[in-house]
Amino acid sequence: MDTFISLLLGVSLSAACGFRVFVPLLLVSAAAIVGHLDLPTNVAWVGTDHALIAFAVASSLEIAGYYIPWFDHLLDTVATPLAIVAGTVVTAATAPDMSPLAQWTLAAIAGGGAAGLTKGLLNVLRIGSTATSGGLTNPILSTIELVASVGLSVLALTLPALTGIVVVVVLLFAAYKLWRFFFKGQPQTGAIDEATQ
Repeated sequence: MDTFISLLLGVSLSAACGFRVFVPLLLVSAAAIVGHLDLPTNVAWVGTDHALIAFAVASSLEIAGYYIPWFDHLLDTVATPLAIVAGTVVTAATAPDMSPLAQWTLAAIAGGGAAGLTKGLLNVLRIGSTATSGGLTNPILSTIELVASVGLSVLALTLPALTGIVVVVVLLFAAYKLWRFFFKGQPQTGAIDEATQ
């Protein structure tokens, strides 16, 4: 059961990395320093004072960057692969003791996947926001993303099982909706063959 809860915690924090890359890492680092979270030995560096300072600076720069018009889109380009890496690291950091191969494989699939999916959905939303408002609503969207990242991270650290289940259900629903959006209305090969005869 501990492994399952750790996985749910990792997925939740990874999804939060999709909103803001460094905020979940900052909160995991702080939680480890105060003793709320035990980190595996190979990622114990996340719970050091130096890492906390680095994540705090990175979080501040990232948050500020999303309030600069048009720079937010450039930041999204860089943040998308970074979110996948951060999601992988944060899931590895919350994994129970297991072999490094299993730990990092699980982290890459579950954590990187959750962060990438969340970030991808947000990128689509931001493109739509820019197209409809000329970028005027992007600061509001940035604030919502920041609140979601902090809130989801705090909930994950305090109620990992419940938060994880909700996040998994929401991500699966979002993936299904995206799949329907991109493949709905695509003609089947049989229908194409009949139309050409």
